Amino acid sequence: MRIITANVNGIRAAEKKGFFDWMKRQRADVICLQETKAQEHQLEANDYHPKGYHSYFFDAEKKGYSGVALYCRQEPDAVRTGLGWDHCDTEGRWIEADFGNITVVSLYLPSGSTSEERHANKLDFMDKLRAEMKKMRRRKREYVITGDFNTVHKEIDIRNFKSNRKNSGCTDEERQWMDDVLNKDGWVDAFREVVKGPDQYTWWSNRGNARANNVGWRIDYQLVTPGLGDKVKKASVYKEKWFSDHAPLTIDYDI
Repeated sequence: MRIITANVNGIRAAEKKGFFDWMKRQRADVICLQETKAQEHQLEANDYHPKGYHSYFFDAEKKGYSGVALYCRQEPDAVRTGLGWDHCDTEGRWIEADFGNITVVSLYLPSGSTSEERHANKLDFMDKLRAEMKKMRRRKREYVITGDFNTVHKEIDIRNFKSNRKNSGCTDEERQWMDDVLNKDGWVDAFREVVKGPDQYTWWSNRGNARANNVGWRIDYQLVTPGLGDKVKKASVYKEKWFSDHAPLTIDYDI
């Protein structure tokens, strides 16, 4: 089972940069997109509905903002959107699909970098999300929560750690949340099951020469329930062509 997650920073912009042509060549079973920045009625063209894929969208109420999507080669048993609170549901930040005993999620966790208020909202979102993830662990299902978490975990996951520790996405509180989710709640960072080394990033600032110098952040994840932890076979970050300020993360599971 091959799963790709990608923050496309505008699905229409990514399409113009060749994202769907690339996607079709990957033969992925599920492609999880974040920050689609479009309403579903704006995506009626065949360009956004590749042959051989079932597509599902969950849009933000605000036009041109946020939004998540799933592209699935196999028609899911069920698709659900939202988690029941305003910041998640009105901003289009969660969509999930069931395939047998496995649920695959596309999550766009908020950024808190624009203001102290947004950072506080992000922390509240994270608290609510962790409570939901604890409920998931009690169910007799396997989960793959993919997406842009807007949060690094460890010092190895960001090039300039010391200078960013007070910035949203790298604060001690956010990294502790990630630590608790993985080490206390039992979720598994699928990428780190097979890739241990440094300088592995999925997002780069558009300022300066961040991308050219690989001054990045690893903020895109696939977090899985323990039953899938030993099923991770291969992980890669695609950087040969750029579709947005994020790079797609592909993970192959022995399922």
